[in-house]
Amino acid sequence: MIPAEILKKVKRVELRTRKLVNTVFSGEYHSVFKGQGMAFSEVRGYQPGDEIRTIYWNVTARMGEPFVKVFDEERELSVILIVDASGSGDFGTVDQMKGEIAVEICALLAFSAIQNNDRVGLIIFTDEVERYVPPKKGKKHVLRVIRELLYFQPEHRRTDVAEALDYLNCLNLRRSVVFMVSDFRSGDFESALRAAKRKHDVIGISVHDPREEALPNVGIVELEDAETGEEILLDTSDAETRALFERQYQDRAAARVELFRSLGVDTIDVTTAEPYVDPLMRFFKARALKIRA
Repeated sequence: MIPAEILKKVKRVELRTRKLVNTVFSGEYHSVFKGQGMAFSEVRGYQPGDEIRTIYWNVTARMGEPFVKVFDEERELSVILIVDASGSGDFGTVDQMKGEIAVEICALLAFSAIQNNDRVGLIIFTDEVERYVPPKKGKKHVLRVIRELLYFQPEHRRTDVAEALDYLNCLNLRRSVVFMVSDFRSGDFESALRAAKRKHDVIGISVHDPREEALPNVGIVELEDAETGEEILLDTSDAETRALFERQYQDRAAARVELFRSLGVDTIDVTTAEPYVDPLMRFFKARALKIRA
């Protein structure tokens, strides 16, 4: 039995994200993520400007006037959401936790997908894959995906991105659009990402919080690693300590950016300090321009 509070959260997430889909995202999603090819639709009379290659010669000969084949895009895609449920998602110093924003992003992408008649699947991982929901169509299925994300209680706290990608690579799926939502604070996952990229269209969505980038000067504080439970005392009044903290974050971020760039994987950087719609829209517009170029 799903608790009433979870059902209320599902409804809130649905209302919030469905509005964005209907007003902003649907057309952008459709233009960026194309189907697997073109399928024959119908035959109609030739019109000036039609491609000569589309003339249906058998019908043309039978009818005594030119007819052409009409093709429609095969829209059916599979969208796989790979979501990091490790302990570091339970962190946020603005309005929402990183994990809460990840759920809303996934809901937005899922509703955009089903509005375009695509299938949606889900992989929830920590340092192992803890839940897999095979891709299906329909609003009922998407609501199940959102419930899974909101209701899920992970058994582990650590992160292993390679484990999630290896699991994806072993699934018997045709080429899919894969959104991986994580802070990517993990061990090496280059080879697994390279293998996934060869088979699928992979997009990394990195979610972080401003306090992970830089520390405020608030004196001595006790910090706990959300994944390992390790606790340390840190003197934030020390300028060198703050500089080291910031430099370590920048080094990790730069390494992640370079890895994705070298493999040709698109990335979207989301922060809890600004609406996630903005970086998502920038991604869609940039990719649309790339496709038209």
